[in-house]
Amino acid sequence: MRKLFTPFKLKDLEVNNRIMMSPMCMYSAGDDGKPTDWHFVHYGTRAVGGVGLIMQEATAVERRGRITGNDLGLWDDSQIEPLKKMVDFVHSVGGKIGVQLAHAGRKCEVKNEKVVAPSSIKWSDEYPIPSELTKNEIKDIIRAFGTAAARAVKVGYDTTEVHAAHGYLIHEFLSPLSNKRSDEYGGKIENRVRFLRQVLIEVKKNIPDDMPIFMRVSATDFVDGGIDINETIKIVKLVKDFVDVVDCSSGGLLSPRIDLYPGYQIIYAETVKRQTGVPTVAVGLITSPEMAEEIIGNERADMVALGRVLLRQPYWPVYAAHELKDEDIIARQYFRGRYT
Repeated sequence: MRKLFTPFKLKDLEVNNRIMMSPMCMYSAGDDGKPTDWHFVHYGTRAVGGVGLIMQEATAVERRGRITGNDLGLWDDSQIEPLKKMVDFVHSVGGKIGVQLAHAGRKCEVKNEKVVAPSSIKWSDEYPIPSELTKNEIKDIIRAFGTAAARAVKVGYDTTEVHAAHGYLIHEFLSPLSNKRSDEYGGKIENRVRFLRQVLIEVKKNIPDDMPIFMRVSATDFVDGGIDINETIKIVKLVKDFVDVVDCSSGGLLSPRIDLYPGYQIIYAETVKRQTGVPTVAVGLITSPEMAEEIIGNERADMVALGRVLLRQPYWPVYAAHELKDEDIIARQYFRGRYT
């Protein structure tokens, strides 16, 4: 069996293969944060297509934590049942699904919402200056992550991912470029990690002990004075007792020019895995089955996360299994369409 199609077990989560669908916002929910038929078909298709673990798009833990007015949410009990319908279908075809818990922070684009951040520094000229969070407001958001995690358990998700990347609220606390606080949440790295650590602890309190926690990070800001891979290693070591898998992305805090090439972020997943001992997910222009197999086969990461290639090819895992001459993983209803 090819390494890409070996099971991956972590606590009570067992995934059929090492392919994860990267969380990608669909901007297709209603203002109430509830999923639509689009989400049901979108995620259901990837489960039928053989993705081992689907990580649902950034799902806001409070209304002002949305990126846009059409983001999914888990800030209200009324959002549980419509999400459960989607999750139940994924499970019915043998797939696993997690939810990325998120807060947009200063990158919130929703009109008439109070935009907040660690410091009153706007993301770009097109965005408003955010209000600096008070300590009481910070505590409220930490609790919001916890109650959203509790709702995720009721929905039936197999895992949760805390979004600490791409310039959103937790990343804003982590980077010295966006966090200019002088209290216990700013300054030295131990302080800048405090908010993330408290969020992870709160999430962990609200989920079963055997449910793993993923954490998505931006391993580098690509800007002088910001987070780099060495600081990311320090961050992971400071929270590793509360994290089971690190999902290694990059960028998003500002808008630097980045050289993109196939597998450009794999080195971050490999480095975090080697230096912290925490399992990792590699992501970033991984498009060919051979590349994915090399990453897993050489133990550079424990899973590969695919994004845009799964938008173009929802059945990419079926194609990959064929290309790598592995067992046929096509759904039984589609047997007549098997490769010969």
